[in-house]
Amino acid sequence: MFNDLPDLLLRRRRLVGLIAIAISLLTWAVDLAGLVYLCPYCRTQRTVIGLLGVLILLPNPAHWLVRYLTAVLAVFGLVVGSTQHFRGWARIMSGKFKWGDQWYLNSWMLSGFAILIIVALVLLIWRWKQPSKTD
Repeated sequence: MFNDLPDLLLRRRRLVGLIAIAISLLTWAVDLAGLVYLCPYCRTQRTVIGLLGVLILLPNPAHWLVRYLTAVLAVFGLVVGSTQHFRGWARIMSGKFKWGDQWYLNSWMLSGFAILIIVALVLLIWRWKQPSKTD
C-alpha cells in the first residue's frame, strides 16, 4: 500500500501542489491576522512549503532549474525547521518546556510537521519523470 503512495501523489501532483499552497496561505492568514506568535522560523517554513507547492505545479518539475530551486529552498527550509525543532528539544531536556494553550499551537510539534511536508514535496518533485510521448 505505502509503496504506491508516491506514485499516487504524483498522479495527483496538481492537487498536492494546491494543498501545499493552501497550507501556506492559510497559515500566513492566521499569522497576519495576529492569531499566533510572530515567529520568523514559522514564516520561513510556510513560505518554503508554498513555493515548493508552486514548483510542483510547473509543467515539467523534472527540469534541472526546478530541481535546483527545489533543493535550495528545501535546504533552507529544513535548516530553519530543524533549528526550531532542536530548540524545542533543548527546552524539553532542560525542563523549561511548556505546552501551548492548545496542542496545535505548539511550535515544536508544528516544526516537525513542516519538516515532513517539505521533505515529502522535495521527494515528489525529484521523483517526477516527464511522461514519454507514447504514454
